[in-house]
Amino acid sequence: MRKPPLDPDVADAAPADQILTAYDERHVVTYMRLLQAESEGADWMEVARIVLHIDPVREPDRARSAYQSHLARAKWVTEQGRLLRGTGSK
Repeated sequence: MRKPPLDPDVADAAPADQILTAYDERHVVTYMRLLQAESEGADWMEVARIVLHIDPVREPDRARSAYQSHLARAKWVTEQGRLLRGTGSK
């Protein structure tokens, strides 16, 4: 995997594929930031604004949907997608 960008813009919805996608590889840092923010109890609106670059005041539905979609994908890629696991891990 090539080095992912540190702060890429995001699509309105994360992929729903059951395989890792090029989008997932480009957004690995985004996914980690979302997981960290959730574990710290951060306000989703602040996370949407800072991490996803979507203003939740101006676009509340889009921001909430993008936040939920990307957080769910972050969990999938780390728990089932094996994006961050080493080879040979189960």
